[in-house]
Amino acid sequence: MTGGKTSRWARRYVAVSACWLILWQVSLLVGIPNRTEVVLGLYGFVLGIVFGKAYSLVPTYFDRTLADPRAAVVGLPLGGIGVACLAAEPFAGVPRIVGLVGAIFWAAGVAVFVGTLAWTVRDNLTGRETGTGGVNVHRASVDRIANAFVPIVLAYLLLGSYETVAAYGLVPSLFDAYLPRTTHLLGAGVAALLIFALGYRLLPRFLVADVPKPLVILVLSTGALGPILLAASLPAGTFLLVGGLLETIAIVGYAIGFALLFYRSDRRRVAFYGIAAGAAGGVVAVFVGLWIAITGLSVDLIAAHRRLMLLGFLGLTIIGVSFQFYPPNVGQWPGCADRTALVVIVLLAGGVALQAGGLATATAFFEGMGILLGIGGALGYGYLLAGAFATR
Repeated sequence: MTGGKTSRWARRYVAVSACWLILWQVSLLVGIPNRTEVVLGLYGFVLGIVFGKAYSLVPTYFDRTLADPRAAVVGLPLGGIGVACLAAEPFAGVPRIVGLVGAIFWAAGVAVFVGTLAWTVRDNLTGRETGTGGVNVHRASVDRIANAFVPIVLAYLLLGSYETVAAYGLVPSLFDAYLPRTTHLLGAGVAALLIFALGYRLLPRFLVADVPKPLVILVLSTGALGPILLAASLPAGTFLLVGGLLETIAIVGYAIGFALLFYRSDRRRVAFYGIAAGAAGGVVAVFVGLWIAITGLSVDLIAAHRRLMLLGFLGLTIIGVSFQFYPPNVGQWPGCADRTALVVIVLLAGGVALQAGGLATATAFFEGMGILLGIGGALGYGYLLAGAFATR
């Protein structure tokens, strides 16, 4: 399989990820179990696109060629079946074995993904060889730092996937099979940390500006340590507060870093507004999470925190980066333009704000309006991606 075919499969991951986003937002209208929401939003939408882009980006950033590009072909259906089964199992009347099958398929897809990337970079595990050169040679030191945290992301992915299987009793849990632990391992340990690590390679090049190296080290180190403390100490305790503080430092530091890049750059592409909205959503999300850690569990605030993290931080950031890789105005369909992409970002940002506000205050009207905006934004995002892919 050539590099071109690998890129096509990466686009398929992105397309399937967009479908999970649309299904997630539409299903909120009729009400779904919290676990189903996490599966659709995190396992399907967020991690789906993470896998697709990582297959192409990680080998390049480690100055290697993907060991076996066929892994992407195998991993997509495994992950898709896993997500579908895991999302269905929490509904009343669905046999528990459906969830077990989903967990096994999901773990198999992760094993293919991690195994392929690990074999690809086996002689460069720390990422010291970055492939950085030419006009970017001055970024080599930051690139090496960012690369060094990718193996930690893969370790979190393995641990979170193991705990996903352990929740169904197939293997012994390393914790106690408490599902929010797994969610934080995958959400904060995999998705957020990879946004930091790959972001510090992508974003300076996108905006042609630089982030101070001490800030990069601070964000990556706190972003690597926070998730394991959160997962191990949930639902309460001193270490939960420490983990919350570390995650807050990481996301606030990341937001400050992006603000510096944006300020120092003369580029104003629509993609950057999506990334900026994601950073803002992340800041709000971690402060809500920190408040929960300080004051104790609150069902309403937990729901708001979940929505802010999945759609506000991770979702908008991913969508912004997607618009950079797949520019909306590339599509030749009606409405494929930067202006439409900006509308999508506004709809999703406004939608998640209303959803979180409605959940936090138990105001169904606001949450319902936010869901409608979220559906509109998700459909618009899918349309723009489809237009760009059809043109290519």
